[in-house]
Amino acid sequence: LTAIRKGSTITQDRDLARVFSHRPTLVSISHDAGIDRIRHDGTVPGFLYRIAEDLRPGDVYPHPHSSMGAGKEWLTSRELRVILVGPTEIVEQERLTQKEIEALRTMLQMRDG
Repeated sequence: LTAIRKGSTITQDRDLARVFSHRPTLVSISHDAGIDRIRHDGTVPGFLYRIAEDLRPGDVYPHPHSSMGAGKEWLTSRELRVILVGPTEIVEQERLTQKEIEALRTMLQMRDG
């Protein structure tokens, strides 16, 4: 991979980027003692990339439908060059249990009607 397409989701949060590299369908962020704790249901090792060029005003904009805190997710408005940082491995302590997955899905169904 040498570039990401227009409309790609990016983040400045390295841990969040690593979690998303595992292709989760659910991500849960809790705040314990001022520290973000990220849990997910991703199942595959992935790769972490960084933007390999200077960003100009208008190159990225806040994700309009993000369920995360402000500034966590951005969309690209053009193709951007990237460079591989390295592979990522799943951290088992970050994996959601089946019970947690079911509870989150129930909560989302109730919220979304």
